[in-house]
Amino acid sequence: MPHPAEGPHTHDLVRGRTMVGDFELTICTDGTYVLDGGAMFGVVPKPMWEKRAPADDKNRILLGANTVIVRTGKHTVAIETGLGNKLSPKLREIYKTSELLPKSLEAAGVQPDEIDIVINSHLHFDHCGWNTVRSESGQVVPMFPNARYFAHQGEVEHGHRQLERDRISYISDNYDPLIASGQMTLLDGNTPGKVFEIVPGITCELFPGHTAQLMAVHIDSAGKRATYISDLFPTSAHLDATWVMGYDLYPLTCIEERKRFYRRAIPEQWLVLFTHDHDHPMGTIQVNEKGKPTLRPIGE
Repeated sequence: MPHPAEGPHTHDLVRGRTMVGDFELTICTDGTYVLDGGAMFGVVPKPMWEKRAPADDKNRILLGANTVIVRTGKHTVAIETGLGNKLSPKLREIYKTSELLPKSLEAAGVQPDEIDIVINSHLHFDHCGWNTVRSESGQVVPMFPNARYFAHQGEVEHGHRQLERDRISYISDNYDPLIASGQMTLLDGNTPGKVFEIVPGITCELFPGHTAQLMAVHIDSAGKRATYISDLFPTSAHLDATWVMGYDLYPLTCIEERKRFYRRAIPEQWLVLFTHDHDHPMGTIQVNEKGKPTLRPIGE
């Protein structure tokens, strides 16, 4: 039975394209998966959130896993790599995973070996799953053989601790082999707002809350900015500053960091790229007549 949120374009492999200055952005997808709606909206009552995110008979909402490909003219950058194909059969069944990123890249005309930069905003498995794949011999190898990978040192350290609260979210095969080979660079520094330059026009900025070292990815070209905001705002249904997730480790920090983001993103009309919004993967944020942030999708 299809999920109630499915529509005529749910299964499109390329979710969007746009230009930011001189940079070309293509939104690819690892397909859809499902998570409990209560967990995704924390203390927000279901009668409120289900108006924005319909749930199935098991209370699960439909999410996407968006990978943004940025062609700068000098680099081909992949931001996030979805859930991947290394989950156990049990977890694949729980999350109803799709494992579509390779097909999506092909549909978008992107070859894995042309990607030279991969950025992980954090290291939960639904953001870095296709960093690596398992070969026929069982060896874990990089999906993007010519890429330099970037993640935060604190994320690796947290994942290695395997805490009861969130150990299910960290799968070391998604990053440890890349660290061991030297292919992954680990960024260091824990001050909110700290900025790391990856390549010209692509920077990461710390926005803690979901995790202690969550990073947004800024894309800047010719005076225009797009920001892959990751799980600070997982979907456009989460734009209210207080609508944080049960998955957020530091919900009060998350609220304050959302407000900090809005102080620039709204007046400067940044293009916001959402990690888990399958139907509205990008748009600008405006304030409506009630003073609430709302999404203006691209093209409207």
